[in-house]
Amino acid sequence: MQTLSRSLLMLLALTAFSSAQGSSTPNMVQVNTIYAGADGKFESAPDTAVIRMDLASQQDTSRAAYDHVAIAVDRVRQILKSNGIDVKTAQFAMYQMQPMYDWKNPKRRVIGYRVTTDVTLKLRDFTKVGSVTEQLADIEDTQNQSVNYTLEDIEQAKARASEDALKKARNQANAVAVAGGRSLGDLLYASVDVSQAIVPVVMNLASMARSATAAATPAPMAEFTPQTVTINAHVNALFALK
Repeated sequence: MQTLSRSLLMLLALTAFSSAQGSSTPNMVQVNTIYAGADGKFESAPDTAVIRMDLASQQDTSRAAYDHVAIAVDRVRQILKSNGIDVKTAQFAMYQMQPMYDWKNPKRRVIGYRVTTDVTLKLRDFTKVGSVTEQLADIEDTQNQSVNYTLEDIEQAKARASEDALKKARNQANAVAVAGGRSLGDLLYASVDVSQAIVPVVMNLASMARSATAAATPAPMAEFTPQTVTINAHVNALFALK
């Protein structure tokens, strides 16, 4: 009778939890099971620096705007080559030309053209990050620049975070099972939610005139340790009870 009452109470608790949680709770919730949720994480020093920058120019004619950005892009090529970086490692994700209108004019007359593109570069040699970002910042048509540190094999890091979360969920479920005079059985169901916190170092470089003194100033990230990459995971798991 005592065993029946304990099983009935667990079934009622799981049913109530299922109603409260909605779709996040597995449909196979049943008697002689236990449901647990836990957070896990994996932390590691980054192995890749991701530099991203926008290049944009607005001129009276489309050709002039194109030429300005083309010169800026060629300057990027020269900077990469001078730092011993293969130009092919840089990626261009977007190129856009759009007319600029005089919205105060009822006929919306075209008053110029704006050309925009962006460049993304991955560096594994962190000693080059400061020098490269400073040289890229000196390009006249640079609009914005950001530096992020990440892991190249991010999927492996996500797997490690998920393992940590599942281990904690199993430990919690086992503790409850033992407290109820039972033992934990097989894993019947699990759902995983993984996220990565990205904290970019963003520099607005719409206009940056450098003096001789400023040129001697170390780059913002010089001598500092790159921020640890943290992957967070949440696991919901359903276990059988023996």
